[in-house]
Amino acid sequence: MYDVVIAGGGPAGLSAALTLGRARRRVLVCDAGPRRNAAAEHVHGFLTRDGVTPDALRAHGRADLAAYPGVEVRDVSVLGITGERGAFRVALPEGEVVARRILLCTGLVDELLPIEGFAALWGRSIFQCPYCHGWERRDQRWACLARGPEALHFGPLLRSWTAHVTMLAAPGLPGDVVAGLRAAGLTVEERPIARLVAGPGGLEAIAFTEGPALPCDVLFAHPPQRPVALVTALGLALDEAGLVRADPMTRETSVPGVYAAGDTSTRMQAALQAAAAGAWAGATINGDLAVRGG
Repeated sequence: MYDVVIAGGGPAGLSAALTLGRARRRVLVCDAGPRRNAAAEHVHGFLTRDGVTPDALRAHGRADLAAYPGVEVRDVSVLGITGERGAFRVALPEGEVVARRILLCTGLVDELLPIEGFAALWGRSIFQCPYCHGWERRDQRWACLARGPEALHFGPLLRSWTAHVTMLAAPGLPGDVVAGLRAAGLTVEERPIARLVAGPGGLEAIAFTEGPALPCDVLFAHPPQRPVALVTALGLALDEAGLVRADPMTRETSVPGVYAAGDTSTRMQAALQAAAAGAWAGATINGDLAVRGG
């Protein structure tokens, strides 16, 4: 019997395990499968670890957990979860374990856009967060794929890092959004994208279906996201963006005893924020176990 089984061993899951381990809880972290930031070369903005590789950040986290005998980390996938609060049955490749609580730190799946060259440049020249990657690419030629009203905030924000920002209007972008971007002093390109032109150093230009290409070094885009299969199978309540709905204070989901932290339950997706959310979830789960017991 584990107090908590954590699905996902990224910053959120490892941080939650650290908090729970220090509270003398018996914890199992299950970490396997594709990592959402696998394409990223570095993690930035993480205090004391700025510029670390994603793998090194995880290794540091696991090393910290080694001091706590109640915490176990396995390189296995969670195949399924059944049962109820106090007695969840967690299916693993080597068998089944029982847990009083479940914490989902599974991240999300990014559905990369069907633009020629997009997948190859994802994480190298195509990013989602300027706070994570903007400093290293400051003053370069940036473009941003505008897919909805959120571009009215995101476009002007990018000018904190460079004066060279072009907004690429996605098909169907409302005319008032286009007008708002232009009113903000941003260049808007409405020609359909044909492909992304890459060179040895990454993105070099954006080619359109007609006319000259746009020289470009960096593209910001927010592809659609979906939860992993484990989350879908649990039937948790999701919001309109496909994120797990979790209580803002306790991080408990619509299924009693199942909690969520990190990218799977927020649009504020960055390693440091995920680690903070994991620590918060670990503390609230420990409090629930202390007060409510099984």
